[in-house]
Amino acid sequence: MQSEEPRLSVGVVKEAQAGERRVALVPKAVAPLVAKGLRVVVEPGAGLGALMPDELYVDAGAELGDAWSADVVLKVAPPTPAEIGYLSPGSTLIGFLAPRNAENPIEALRKAGVTAYAVEAIPRISRAQVMDALSSQANVAGYRATLLAASLSTRFFPMLTTAAGTVRPARVMVLGVGVAGLQALATAKRLGARPTGYDVRPEVADQVRSVGAEWLDLGIDAAGEGGYARELTDDERARQQQALQDAIAASDVVITTALVPGRPAPRLVTAEAVKGMKAGSVVVDLAGETGGNCELTEPGQVVVKNDVTIASPLNLPAEMPEHSSELYSKNLTSLLDLLVKDGRLEPDYDDEVLAQACVTRLTPTES
Repeated sequence: MQSEEPRLSVGVVKEAQAGERRVALVPKAVAPLVAKGLRVVVEPGAGLGALMPDELYVDAGAELGDAWSADVVLKVAPPTPAEIGYLSPGSTLIGFLAPRNAENPIEALRKAGVTAYAVEAIPRISRAQVMDALSSQANVAGYRATLLAASLSTRFFPMLTTAAGTVRPARVMVLGVGVAGLQALATAKRLGARPTGYDVRPEVADQVRSVGAEWLDLGIDAAGEGGYARELTDDERARQQQALQDAIAASDVVITTALVPGRPAPRLVTAEAVKGMKAGSVVVDLAGETGGNCELTEPGQVVVKNDVTIASPLNLPAEMPEHSSELYSKNLTSLLDLLVKDGRLEPDYDDEVLAQACVTRLTPTES
């Protein structure tokens, strides 16, 4: 009697990075994978940070066990050197891998014989939107950043008319209007503030207005490739800084999200600009991991300089692990749909999504 071919296994590992509460696959995503003939192995406790106990995974059809030895391992944060050692040669890893950073695990994964897909490298094209983990997590970060700003502010966000007088709405300036910036603007608007957005890509002005915010036009166009901004020239940067300094001084809250792939974050809020802000104002800098958009930012810290509170949270999506994990899980299962055919791992590298997302893979002689 011919033995049954082993099922392709998908592993869900527990995140070890301090403060990382997300999980790569949520329980409700397990049953569809099992229905496709896959075996889902969950490391015990993997979902506890997102308030998803082991029992929910088992009830959905997963088994608890050594997820690191699975054929395909799903992860959130980039693996540490120790975690790379847990992976089996010939296996596949999917997760955030920081491919544009100077320090990344890609070469170590290659040496370990692991094929790896970096979710940051998924092209930003229409059919790949459902796999775009950068965007899904940026939505969470933009929302959370605005709530953080509101909690740190000494002023109300909405206009309030009371018997004791009228309080004007807070002015919220968002610098860098990608996914996180747009969500920050929309959330500030919902909270009753007067939001204004700025970006060096003038084509996003209509998106800013679509969420009910005003557009700050400084007359600088620095649209780059892949939906990101290009680096400004020295002359453009000088003109930008002076105009921004005036706008920042008039704001109660400034939220910065500007990033340039592979480079330090552009400095948009100078020490002089902070000095010009009213006492009690707030700056929330989402670019702290690459140096920060504010000159006075201390990554991962909340500090007060010149009576202005400057916060630089490093992993806001992890502070909302339930919904962040649900969104991320959908991103990964959508990518798996491209990788897995009839229960087998069969990546088609003629597909631009897989070709760009794959940052290291085995050659035919290595496999």
